Formats: sequence, C-alpha cells, structure tokens
Amino acid sequence: MIDSFIYALSSEFTPVVSEKYKSNDFMPLDLAETNAALIHVDVSSSKDMERYIRHLLDERGAKVAYGGYLEKRTIYSRSNHFNQSNPETERNIHLGIDLWCPAGTAIIAPLDGIVNSVQNNDNFGDYGPTIILEHNYNQNSFYTLYGHLSLSSLQIPIGKKVLKGEEIAILGDAEVNGDYAPHLHFQIIKDLKGRSGDYPGVCSKKDLEAFKKNCPDPNLLLKIY
Repeated sequence: MIDSFIYALSSEFTPVVSEKYKSNDFMPLDLAETNAALIHVDVSSSKDMERYIRHLLDERGAKVAYGGYLEKRTIYSRSNHFNQSNPETERNIHLGIDLWCPAGTAIIAPLDGIVNSVQNNDNFGDYGPTIILEHNYNQNSFYTLYGHLSLSSLQIPIGKKVLKGEEIAILGDAEVNGDYAPHLHFQIIKDLKGRSGDYPGVCSKKDLEAFKKNCPDPNLLLKIY
C-alpha cells in the first residue's frame, strides 16, 4: 500500500515549515466544531483567529500550532466557496494538516520532487497562492500540496526539481491567503484526478470516504505527533 510506502519515506520529524522550528516547538490546535472554547472566538475573522492562536502559542511556550486532519469545522460556513444548505453536501471536513505560524515563514520541501503546478486560488476562503509538488520513488508517485502562500511564491517554475530541505515558498498573510490567520495547508494526494494547481482541501460528509483514500494523513510523512 502506498500509505505504508509514504510512512517509510521518513523515520523522524520532518520539517515542512522553517527548519528553525524543532518538534518540541509544535503544539496541537483544535478547531473542530465540537471545541467549546471557540464560542468566544470570531472564527470568521482572520485577525481574531490570529490573536487566538498567538495567545495559545504564548501560553504554552510553543511556536507552531498544528492539526486539522479530518477535522469538521464551522469556519468554512463563512464562504460561499464551501457552504451548502444540505448538511450532507456542505464541505466542512478538512483533508490536510494546518501549520499555524507567522507570515513570511519559509516553506521547505519535505522530500525531493518536481514542481507539478502553481496557481493563485483567490476565491474568498480558498488556498490563495498554491504549489503542488510531484514525488516519484521506486515507481510510486504521489503529490503534496502547499496552500496559503505568498504571491511571490508563485514565481517558482513548473518542472523545477527541488530537493528535500530546499525552500520552495514563503507563507502568505490574510491579504492574499484566502483571508485566514497565517498558516500552511499541507496535504498528501495520491491522484490529482486531472487537476492542476488546485485540489479540494475540504470535503463533504457524503464524499469523505473517497477523499480519505486519496488523501492520507500527512503525519505519515511529517511525524509531528
């Protein structure tokens, strides 16, 4: 199975945001709709969310907050890009891992790869500037997606070979990243299904099983927790 193959590609914590952050700098962040603490936070406001996350980081002596794989969130209801009236088809289940840290943070490749595609997905609540890398190992291929980047990150050439640990992008701010507190959306994708520069990072309950198969837990590779 490709899931076990991806797991075997790394043996320890593998950075995807700046190498200055070590594994003990990370703390989990719960943004699920079941988190009662969020009742005091305006999740529709990127500024309020940034203040909330910064407060938690300072309180716990951490530098990066992580989480979100398969997390059902209310934050997407603010945007028509996700929101539907039918609870079965409303897209609100997160398919990647989010890494919340300051805008301007370097984004680095966790593996050798090739730049597959680049695109500014500039809908409100969308990824904003996005890079997708393709990885090929021993006749196994898969992709990694990096969302919520800076506009300057879009300058990376398609087809460029990148090495593990190489800086590929810079994290964007709310003005360009879809109006979120600064964070990296990192996602593993087995099959892009013909897409370029974009792939759903949030799905509906109805489509969850199919997306789970195609988008395994990014921690298989990153080993943050």
